[in-house]
Amino acid sequence: MEKTNALNGVKEIARRANVSTATVDRVLHNRTGVSEKTRQKINEIIKELDYQPNILASRLASRKIITLAILIPSISEETNYWDAPLNGVRRAESEIKQYGVQTTVFFFDLSDKDSFADQVKAIFQADFDGILISPSYVEETRKFADECTKRKIPFVFIDSDVPDLRRHSYIGPHLHKSGYVGAKLLTYRLAENKKVLIIHISKEIDNFNYHEIEEGFRAFFKDNNQPNDIVRIDIRETDYQSVARHLTYVFHLNKDIGAVFVTNSRVHTVASFLKNSHRTDISLIGYDFVKENVDYLEKNVIDFLICHRPEDQGYRGIMTLYQMLVINSSVNQIHYMPIDIVTKENYEFYQN
Repeated sequence: MEKTNALNGVKEIARRANVSTATVDRVLHNRTGVSEKTRQKINEIIKELDYQPNILASRLASRKIITLAILIPSISEETNYWDAPLNGVRRAESEIKQYGVQTTVFFFDLSDKDSFADQVKAIFQADFDGILISPSYVEETRKFADECTKRKIPFVFIDSDVPDLRRHSYIGPHLHKSGYVGAKLLTYRLAENKKVLIIHISKEIDNFNYHEIEEGFRAFFKDNNQPNDIVRIDIRETDYQSVARHLTYVFHLNKDIGAVFVTNSRVHTVASFLKNSHRTDISLIGYDFVKENVDYLEKNVIDFLICHRPEDQGYRGIMTLYQMLVINSSVNQIHYMPIDIVTKENYEFYQN
C-alpha cells in the first residue's frame, strides 16, 4: 500500500511538471539524464507539495477525511472579484482531494455584517478541521479567531489581514507597500499645484486594509517631499448613486483635484462618475482585475490597476491548510503576493 501511494505522489509531480514518472524518479534519486532546468522545476514542485511518500501513505491508509471550510464574500452586482479566489480554491481542491481532503464554501454578503456572523456560526456548528477566511469585518473576525483558538482549529487569512490575531498564515498583499506603489504611479502626470483625492468606498471603513494602504500612500508623498495636498473621503454607501453624490460634493469643494486613488476594487464607480462628468484631466488608480475595472482601463479612464493575484491567494490558502493538516509540516506565517501593475497595454496578457 505504501509503495502504491508513493507512486501516486510521483505521478502527481510528473503531471505538474509535464514529464514522465521516470524523470521524476531520476530527480528523487539524484540520477543523471535530466536537464538542469527540468530538475529545478521538479524540485520546486516537490518543495511546494512537501512530498513525503511515507506520510501520505499513512494518511491514505487511515481513510480519515480532512474537512476545510472557506468563508469568502459572494460576488455581487458591484464586483465579481471573489470569483478569482474561489477558482483558486477549486484548483487546489482538485489536486489534493485524493488525499481525503474535502472543502465546503460559505458565502457572506459584503454589505451585511450579520451574514458574516451567521456563516461563522454555521461553520463552527459543522466542526471543520481547518478554515480559510477573508477577514472583512474586524470585530467579528476577532470573535471568530478567539473561538478557533479555543477549539484549536487552524485558520488562514487571505486578501486582508488582522495581524494581532493568532492566524496560522496570512496570504495576500503587503498593504503598506501596495499603497506606496499606488502613490508613485499616481504622480507620473500630476502637477505640483494639484490636490490628490484618496477614496475609501466600503461599509467597513475601519478595515485594517484601508488604513495600511493609506499609510503607505501618504508615506510616498512624505518620503519624496511631494508638495501636493491630500484630501480623503470615506464613502460607506457603495451604490453608484451614493458614490456620485459624494464625489459631486468633494469636487465642488476642491476644484483643483488632479488625481484620484481608490483603495479597493470599486474604482470603476469613480471611473463611471469621471466619464459622465467629462473629467478626462484626472488620473485614476485603483485595485483589482475585474471586468468593470478593465472596461474603464481600456477606455483610458483608469490609468493603472494594482493587482494581488487573488486566484493564487485562494490556491495557496488551501495548500497551506493541506500542509498543516495532511503533511504535518510547518508553514510560512506570512506569504506576501506580488504587487502587479496592469495597464491598457498589458491587460490582455494578465492572469489574475
